[in-house]
Order: sequence, then structure tokens, then C-alpha cells
Amino acid sequence: MTSLWFIGLFALVFVCAMCVLIIASGRRSRIASRLSFLEGQPELSVPRVKARNPLDLISAFGSSLAKSKFMPARTMAELERALVAAGFRGKSAVSLFLGGKVTLLAVVPVLVAILLRGRNFSTFICYAAIAVAAAIGLLLPDLIMGRLRGRYLASVEAGLPDALDMMVICAEAGLALEAAIDRVATEIDSAHPSVGSELRLTANEMRITSDRRIALTNMGSRTDLPSLRRLGGTLIQTMQYGTPLGHALRVLSVELRQETLTRFEEKAARLPVLLTLPMILFILPCVFIVVGGPAGIQISRQLLH
Repeated sequence: MTSLWFIGLFALVFVCAMCVLIIASGRRSRIASRLSFLEGQPELSVPRVKARNPLDLISAFGSSLAKSKFMPARTMAELERALVAAGFRGKSAVSLFLGGKVTLLAVVPVLVAILLRGRNFSTFICYAAIAVAAAIGLLLPDLIMGRLRGRYLASVEAGLPDALDMMVICAEAGLALEAAIDRVATEIDSAHPSVGSELRLTANEMRITSDRRIALTNMGSRTDLPSLRRLGGTLIQTMQYGTPLGHALRVLSVELRQETLTRFEEKAARLPVLLTLPMILFILPCVFIVVGGPAGIQISRQLLH
């Protein structure tokens, strides 16, 4: 009973802290907007999020945590880079992740405490279960983000050779580099949406930036994929030295397909090693029973007679 009161008090303090941080964030936003209006400058602050659903509340709480310097700037930059590599490029991605992380840290132990109420468990088991639930709530967003990031990067790497083949066709048809990337992003979006989004973002950056090499370098640094880094380096090299774009892309496409085939062959070569342990545990005992079973039955009959 004491543990339940403690968990309830913790949940109440968490809700109060969330409300205080949201109110303080809105107040800072209003003050900044008024100061910018008095100075005759455009608003520099982000508009206050209207809490219409639980996701808006969680996002507002995470935004308050991000603005309160609760985490170091380096950690925030790494978190934003990881979310971008996982395909989450919205403005509220970091705030929603932080808010969901802290919310799960508070909610999951409360749910476990409610489930354990009225059951005949010792105090140590109850506290251990609540601690494990808190750890799960804290680490679950990281695990989900890592899983989504791996899936997103795998989809990008799987669809990149097809995108290069389409880019070769566009280059041989006479399209410029920026137009070819934009066209491929549009055409491949239905088959490989992740590749289409990466190429579309690169094309938009090439339109905005004065130096197109920066946009091509960012294409590889966003996801940290070696294949995208090689593609960006190849395109920069063709722009710098004037090498034929179609030939360079065709060679890179063949290399990426060969690397994919090599990875499949490595996985197939590891299969016999992985099957050794199940074969020893499940197949060999059955073989021994079939082979030695009749002899064992005969020996037992002779010993009985």
C-alpha cells in the first residue's frame, strides 16, 4: 500500500511539473513575441503549441524540456541526427521523443503498480517490478527509434541501385544533375519512398544553397550510409572534373549491386554454422534413438531373462 501511495504521489508531481513547464513555455513565447513586436522585428520564437490532444501535450512538454537545457547541446544534436537518420524530420520530432520518453517513465510504473495492487507479492518483488517498468519506459523509445532507423536505412540501401539506374537514364537523356535527381525522386517514390524522400531533400537543398557540393555532402551525412556517401562523392567528382555522369553512375550501381550480392552470399555461408547447434540439440538425439533403440531393447530383454 505504501508503494502505491508513493507511485501515485510521483505521478501527481509529474503531471504538475508538466503543466508548469507548458505554462512557462507559453509565457516565454508570448514575452518574446511582444518584445519582437516592440522592436519592429519578426517573431523569432516558435509559436506556442495548442494542446488539443495528448500528443500535443507530450510534444509541448518535450519542447519545454529541450528549451530548459535539461540535456547538453551535444546530446540534443546527436538525438536530432539519429531521428533524422530514422526518417523523422518534423519540427516536433525531438520534442515528441523527449516528451514520450519522460511520459513513459512516469506512466509505465504507475500501470505496473495498479496491476500489482491486491496481489500477494512481497514488497521486494513489487519494488523490483516497478523499477523494471521504469527502466522499460525509459528505454522503450530508444529501442523503437533504433528499430525504425535500421528499417529505414535498410530500405534506402535496398532501393538505391534502382534509383541509380533511373538516374543513368535521365543523365543519358540530357537532363541536368538537379533535374535528374528531382525526376528520380518523383518516379521512385511509389516503389521506394525512403529513397525518394532523401533524393527530394537533396534536390531542394541544391536549389537553396549556392554551392551544390554542400547539398551532396549532406546527403551522406544525414543517414551516415556509406552508399549515399559514395554517391555524393561520385556526383561531386563528376561536377569537379567533368567526367561523364552516366558512366560514373552506372559503375556505382554495378558496385552497389555486387556488394548486396556479396552480403547475401555471406549470410548464406553462415547458415551451416548457425544450423550446427540446432542439429546437435534436436536432430542427433533422434538419430541416436532410431539407430540405437532396437539394440537397446534387445539388450534390456536379455538382461531381464
